[in-house]
Amino acid sequence: MNSTGSGGAGTPPSPWRTYRRLLSYALPYRLMLLAAGAGMVVEAGAAAAFTSLMKPMVDQTFVQHNAAVRWTLPMAVVGLFVLRGLATWVTDVGMARSGRSVVRDLRTTVLAKYLRLPSERFDREPVAALVSRLNYDTEQVTQATSEALKVVVTDSLTIVSLLCVMLYQSVRVTLAMLVVAPLIAAISGYVGARYRRINRGIQTGVASMAQAAEEVLSAQQEVKIYGAQAQEAERYRALAQRNLRLNLKVESTRASASSVVQVLAAGALAVILVVAGREAAAGRMSAGSFVALMMAMMALIPSLKRVTNIQSSVQRGIAAAERLFAVVDEDDEPDRGTHPLGRARGELVFENVSLRYDGAPAPALDGVSFRASPGTVTAIVGRSGSGKSSLIRLLPRFYQPSGGRVLLDGVALEDYRLSDLRRQIALVGQRVMLFDDSVGANIAYGQADADAGALRRVADAANASEFIDRLASGMDTPIGENGGLLSGGQRQRVAIARAMLKDAPILVLDEATAALDNESERLVQDALNHLIPDRTTLVIAHRLSTIEHADQVLVLDQGRLVERGTHAELLARDGLYAHLHRMQFREDASAP
Repeated sequence: MNSTGSGGAGTPPSPWRTYRRLLSYALPYRLMLLAAGAGMVVEAGAAAAFTSLMKPMVDQTFVQHNAAVRWTLPMAVVGLFVLRGLATWVTDVGMARSGRSVVRDLRTTVLAKYLRLPSERFDREPVAALVSRLNYDTEQVTQATSEALKVVVTDSLTIVSLLCVMLYQSVRVTLAMLVVAPLIAAISGYVGARYRRINRGIQTGVASMAQAAEEVLSAQQEVKIYGAQAQEAERYRALAQRNLRLNLKVESTRASASSVVQVLAAGALAVILVVAGREAAAGRMSAGSFVALMMAMMALIPSLKRVTNIQSSVQRGIAAAERLFAVVDEDDEPDRGTHPLGRARGELVFENVSLRYDGAPAPALDGVSFRASPGTVTAIVGRSGSGKSSLIRLLPRFYQPSGGRVLLDGVALEDYRLSDLRRQIALVGQRVMLFDDSVGANIAYGQADADAGALRRVADAANASEFIDRLASGMDTPIGENGGLLSGGQRQRVAIARAMLKDAPILVLDEATAALDNESERLVQDALNHLIPDRTTLVIAHRLSTIEHADQVLVLDQGRLVERGTHAELLARDGLYAHLHRMQFREDASAP
């Protein structure tokens, strides 16, 4: 069977390449980002202008006692802060809008990609882990594309502008302070690499926690019956504890880096005081220049701390983006067919078909051959694990045969366009998948142009109108998650009505009545009798009594087709089918 690359395979790309690709998703919002960027420039400029005003304020107000500046300079300070406030608003709104838009686009892209992945991809990673990528990882991307980017750009511009102010006031003092810059850069690089390693583990841990929680909550009845609450709580606690340790490592690294930066800044301050004293003694620095320089220095330290600490959010976002792009870069399910297909006649031929799942010790199907003609019913029976469901999965090309081929109307399935092929197939399974919407929306699923009359006709034919008319809002009644507000038989009849509305030439019934009581089975079986005529029908049967009138019965065992014939012929042959029939007859006879 063909396989596709896993989302986590291969060497991850460089962080900068990943981040650059992430930022490319922001290109449609460039105008918003330009406005935010302008706001950042104004913020940084206002900080530099405020510190620059300290020199005339000190020299002319306190040293020279110039009355003319007593009102003008304070008003200038107020004006600067008003301007900075407006710039901050523009920056915050612009970055939030563009960042959240990027997250929305990424979520849409990843979900669309999930729906294009081959079915075997979902065998390798639990749905809970996929949902974690979609929700948690994209949320981490927000930090890297909006909040973190704002801090990096604004504070970097602030640092540069304040350094310019300091150089203007005294080149010697500023250069003396810059001796610590290489150390701060080295700390930032180390912290970034450490954050990246830890955050990959955190995101994997979050996916594991989501998977464990979904499993135990879905099976809450079994957990309670077997008294395994403590066991499951401990399993989840162990996962949460591992995530706690990783998060504490992040915080410890952040706090250590921040403390070291502060110590280095204190050392730089001591150097400044020594050099500034010398400059003042030599007459090259006034009191106002010293105050302006010191204020610039004090304003620069918080920006340095934020730039160092923001590495956590940036690296978390990059690690999340790597996981998301790993999915986006996977191969779609193969769709190289070019043969047009309007409505098929429904002639199905299996020619020596084999199927082996990745990593499986034995083939799921081994050399299966048969023909199913339009207007006939082909029943597929066998013990659990004999390959019944695997055979059905080949029809819509959820899986590709490892050997042999399947033909529809004389053309190999892989030669048809995937959308054309799947339009020919309707499925009614034992496990009906409904959506948290109204009854009518579930019947019309995939058929958006269906009118009320068509919905009513198929509901009548599927014996669904009997319960729909008793619902509070009829067709418009919400049915809850996966139709949880309906009974099993009602869900099956909604699924049959959906299949009738699709009106496909090939009908697949996957144990459609296996889990129903006698009354529900009668109603569902009667609905199926309206659906089956004039179609090529394949029935996976659990209750052999429901397939006595099938045109042919295929008996599978360990992936091989061991018997074929009508119900009566197979009973007369006294083989595996007859054995299964006797076993089920005894079970039915002994049931109360």
